[in-house]
Amino acid sequence: MYDLRLAGILSTQITRYKFSGICMASLLNPTDENLNLLRNVLKSGGLVAVPTETVYGLAANAFDAEACARIFTAKGRPTNDPLICHIASLEVAESISSFNELSRKLARLFWPGPLTLILPKAKTVPDIVTAGLESVAIRCPMHSVFQQLISEIDFPLAAPSANPFAYISPTTATHVNENLGEHIDYILDGGPCELGLESTIIDARDESSPLLLRHGALSQEEIETTAGIRLIDKSSNITQGPSVAPGSALKHYSPKTGLTLSAAPIEEPAAVNPDTAYLLWKKPEGKNAENIFWLSASGSLTEAASRLYAALHEIDQLGYQQIIAQTFPEQGMGNAINDRLRRAAAK
Repeated sequence: MYDLRLAGILSTQITRYKFSGICMASLLNPTDENLNLLRNVLKSGGLVAVPTETVYGLAANAFDAEACARIFTAKGRPTNDPLICHIASLEVAESISSFNELSRKLARLFWPGPLTLILPKAKTVPDIVTAGLESVAIRCPMHSVFQQLISEIDFPLAAPSANPFAYISPTTATHVNENLGEHIDYILDGGPCELGLESTIIDARDESSPLLLRHGALSQEEIETTAGIRLIDKSSNITQGPSVAPGSALKHYSPKTGLTLSAAPIEEPAAVNPDTAYLLWKKPEGKNAENIFWLSASGSLTEAASRLYAALHEIDQLGYQQIIAQTFPEQGMGNAINDRLRRAAAK
């Protein structure tokens, strides 16, 4: 554990929790003294769970190979799955990677925000961050608490989702503590994540053929319309060995409860099995059974995306034997939701 008096700082905002007798991580509010404490923890090679607008991440100094190795150990993550480097500005990003005209345009249009770019890496980025590849994944989050934290440190943060590998991503500090808290010391509590799905990933190294490697919280349509480009969708490609895109494993984002997809509409009368949880896009009409869960009362795909992981966490804790999830329209956020559900259902 790290000394709370690190750099002469004693935080009064720390709460230490216990779940089932296990000592969990300390939840810190984003006060100036706590942010200073966490900056020093990161400088010293420690791990900190941090909020972003997408999901909570497990952060370490991206220039510290040993600290980054602790991320893989804490998550049980295979080292052939690269990490995303989170930066405070385009200027910092250009110091650890090589930008071309397209990637610079995308960064200026969508950063800060939920877009990750794959670019050639600089030698300062350790191989463990990139799974030994010559490319690096980079993002500039827009979450105000994350921005406060990173704006006063002189290194990028390597930060995959703060959860056990292949499990549901966390969208609250409580999700992090319940599933990873015994393996880390600190969680910076920035409230629930606004967008609730991971970033969209684009391989922008070839300006003539930009590749969409992962659907995410920024839709393909918005990117193409705003940037005036055409993306080649490679998000369903499964490769052997290291992938340039983090989070691209066939089975990923999975609850402990077995999940099955249903392309057909799921109506209330069909939900007759009390041991099964039914996850729907829209709220059904009339009175709903306790095992009916929905992601948006109005049918908003954006709202559904923001609530997906929270709903899966909730269902996972209720002891159902299985989950049957409705698939979504293949448009906008529906593409990203379906991607996560397909990976969650993979055997």
